[in-house]
Amino acid sequence: MTHASTVTAKLAIPRTAAPPRASYWREVGKKLLRDKVTMACLGVLALMALVIVFAPLIAPYDPLQGSMARRLRPPGTPGHILGTDELGRDMLTRLMYGGRLSWFVGLTPVVVAALVGGALGITAGYAGGRLNMLIMRTTDVFYAFPSVLLAVAISGALGPGIGNAIVAMTMVFIPMMIRISETVTTSTRNLDYVEAARSTGASALTVVRIHVLPNVLGPIFVYATTLVSVSMILASGLSFIGLGVKPPEPEWGLMLNTLRTAIYTQPLLATLPGLCIFMTSICFNMASDGLRAAMDVKS
Repeated sequence: MTHASTVTAKLAIPRTAAPPRASYWREVGKKLLRDKVTMACLGVLALMALVIVFAPLIAPYDPLQGSMARRLRPPGTPGHILGTDELGRDMLTRLMYGGRLSWFVGLTPVVVAALVGGALGITAGYAGGRLNMLIMRTTDVFYAFPSVLLAVAISGALGPGIGNAIVAMTMVFIPMMIRISETVTTSTRNLDYVEAARSTGASALTVVRIHVLPNVLGPIFVYATTLVSVSMILASGLSFIGLGVKPPEPEWGLMLNTLRTAIYTQPLLATLPGLCIFMTSICFNMASDGLRAAMDVKS
């Protein structure tokens, strides 16, 4: 995948420096605070997370209760600031609750893939030899298929539902995380202080835990944040085609699907879930770029 290789090239790995110290992370924090765009994106994401978490307390209506008498009311309708959907359900409430499922289905595959793929990639990168060959050639098999097509195929084989969609996307992201973590681990394994630690007779587990992990976890985390926006868009796409969240549960991709018939009568209403997906994806992408720049030791 070109996306993985491009991000790998941008991740800076110290060649001869010791593992990152507390001063390094303080400097990263200072760089982030000086980056107004990144901080603005993080602020938007934090605000969205608070709204999503406390949706049951602040949402004005029940997300599943509707009324055909007030269906497709435009934004600005008294009592419904963002209007109502095709079944008369309050759009503001649906968007709040929809974010809970969209974020959950978007974040879970990335977290699981980072843990599983990161462990496999670090093992392959540090061990090398036949184990590296086995893990990486198996990973290459998944790269033979486009990620979207692979996710749709796996989700279609398993059937619609939140759990199956998460499994499908996790299977797509694990090879990406393996490739990234193997690349940065292979580069870190050859650093001078790692070679010195091995020459003293330290066990492989000790060398990886003390000397390798501090250098590879940063790039892995940065790459994982870039996948969050991809995951949320992919999850919404699966729900849009009926392979993700099932009705009547609120989810941004599913809401886009159910509101597509109203695009000619209430175009603004029909685009609100898409705007939520767009804002979340852009904020995650820009926050990831800012984090990568802040962690670049060359700068």
